[in-house]
Order: sequence, then structure tokens, then C-alpha cells
Amino acid sequence: MDSKQIYGESIRHFLGPVLPLLDDPEVSEILINGPDTIYYEHAGKLYLSDCQFASERMLKAAATNIAEFCNRRFDSKNHSVDARLTDGSRVHIITPPSSRIGTCISIRKFKKSSFSLESLIQWGSLTPETAEFLQLCVLLHKNTIISGGTGTGKTSTLNALSTAIPEHERIIVIEDSSELQLNQAHTVYLEAQQPEPDGTGGVTIRDLFVDSLRMRPDRIVVGEVRRGEALDLIQSMISGHSGSLTTVHANTPRDAAIRLETLCLMSDVSLPVYVARTQVASAIHIVVQIGRFADGSRKITTIAECGGLDSDNHYIFNDIYYTDYQGLDENGRVQVAMKRTGYIPSFSDEPFSMGFSDKVRETEGLFIRKTV
Repeated sequence: MDSKQIYGESIRHFLGPVLPLLDDPEVSEILINGPDTIYYEHAGKLYLSDCQFASERMLKAAATNIAEFCNRRFDSKNHSVDARLTDGSRVHIITPPSSRIGTCISIRKFKKSSFSLESLIQWGSLTPETAEFLQLCVLLHKNTIISGGTGTGKTSTLNALSTAIPEHERIIVIEDSSELQLNQAHTVYLEAQQPEPDGTGGVTIRDLFVDSLRMRPDRIVVGEVRRGEALDLIQSMISGHSGSLTTVHANTPRDAAIRLETLCLMSDVSLPVYVARTQVASAIHIVVQIGRFADGSRKITTIAECGGLDSDNHYIFNDIYYTDYQGLDENGRVQVAMKRTGYIPSFSDEPFSMGFSDKVRETEGLFIRKTV
């Protein structure tokens, strides 16, 4: 057995009390709130399980094992850890005294089979037409931001969109904790590292960004923008590395732009607000907004194009698709339809000029060949 397999068996041993939840393909998230209280998410809704750990000591042993697998540590100077399981599932750990109820472990499970545009169509998150539109945006190297709240499916959507990247392109993936699982063979995964106890050896997202620009990337994919690395991403987008994909926490496309602007200002580069805003407005092409509904479903609610800034220096966003809410079905499930607004994208002729005219089927009328 190699080291990964050994860690896998060890982690499963320590997580024994929640193995039924880990092995259940219908469970998408496991939330361990101390040794006695464990919730799980099924079909978008949370339920209290009857699983329990024997003691706080046993739960902390599980947390320590998970952290060690990712070369992470938590102690008096590191109260929390972002890590992953051997199957790629994302894990966040926070320990006492920061957590008053004992060690808390949040496990976000991912299914490899879910990472495709076709599966998003089957789940009702996308329509065939909007899937084709987004596929063309990726092929045309449009910088695309996936925006949404916590647990809306941003990472799954990012994985699905990444399947539209051609096989011949070199992809550099940058993450705090590695969780993306791209299908393309020529993908290089870079992961940030915590510093050693003496403060040395740390590798930040920003460090990895500098590395990535020297690695001849055709695409740069950032799992999530959270801090000052937003400035590096935005500047790479406007300096020859188009076609980037990333996610951000925001409730609307405009909020996503404002969030990126704020994160740019959090970098160690002194930047006037108007410069940050101008760069964000120039960098973003498409924002895909995701929402989570009362029935637990996640759906894309808006697809918008960024049109730069208006005369008052405010972001201009033009919705291309919007969600038409159609009530509940007999099972209480939310029914929606994605509809065109009538706005024609500024790049409507590019599929034809770039050689992708054969891929314009469902989106006829949205992409229009220019006549001379």
C-alpha cells in the first residue's frame, strides 16, 4: 500500500462513527458539531443523525489524522484547518477553545460523476440552451465568475464548466485546499501550504499565482477567490491570460464584481479604488449566478455579461438569461425556467469568426454572424 492508501484506511478507521454517511452516495455534506451532534445533508436539506463519537478525544484524533494527510496542523497558533479526504472531499476543522462545543468537522463530499454539464441539465440546474451558451463562453476564452452563497454548488458548477476546456490546453489549478477534479489530462494542481512552526515554508495562493504565470498556462482556474490574490487573478485576466474560471461568494453579479474589487484592495499593493474598479470591470466577461431554493435544489438563476462602467463609475451588467419562477409541483419542488432577456452579447459574432459555428445550435439568434 502507498502512503495515500494507508492514510485512507487510517482516516476511515478514525471516522468510523460516520462511515454510513460517508459511504452513502446520497449524502452531500456531513457536519460534526462536537462528538455528540452530527448532521448530514440529503437532497439539499439537513437532518440530525444518530451517529456519535465515543469522546472528544476520539473526534480530535480523527481531525488530527485528516490534517496530517494534507500536511496541515492545528494547535494554539492554528485554530482551524482546511484539508481534504483521500477521495478529494473538502474538510474544514475548527477546534476548542475557538469552538465552544468541541472539535467541529465539516465534510463536503463530491461525486466525480456530477462534474459535467449534462448532469447539471439532468438535475434541472441548467437547460440545454444555457449549457451550450456557457460551453461557448469557455471555448471563446471569456473570463467567467461563478457567484453564489455557501453551499449553492459553485465548485460543482466550476468543475462542470471546466469540461468545456479543450484537451490540448494546459490548465493550472490553484487552490487553498485541493478539491477540483478536472477531466483534462494536461492539468497541473497547485495547493497552498501552511508555514512550519518556525514561520518558514508557507506557500500562499499569491505565491502560487506568481509560479503559475511562469508555467505557460493556457488557462488559470482558481477554486475560490477569498483574499488579496484577487488582484493577481484580475491582472492576469487583463494581461493575456483570458479564459480564467473562478468562484466567489456573492448574491448577484454586481455584488460579485464589488466583492472582487474589495478583495483586490485587500492585497499588499496600494491601489486607488477607481483603479481596482476599472480593472475588475475590464477583466470580467461573464458572471454565472447560482441560487439555493427552499426545497434544497440549486439552480443557475442569472447569466450576465459585464459591460464595463457607466459615466458614474458604476458596474454595468446586462442579463442574458434570467429565471422565471413557475411555482411548486405536486411534490413541493421548485419549478423554474431559464429564459432569454433579449440582450445580445457583445461577442455574439465570435463563435463564427473563431471557428465554432458548428456548436451554435440551441443558441441560434443569441449568437449572430456579422454580415459585411
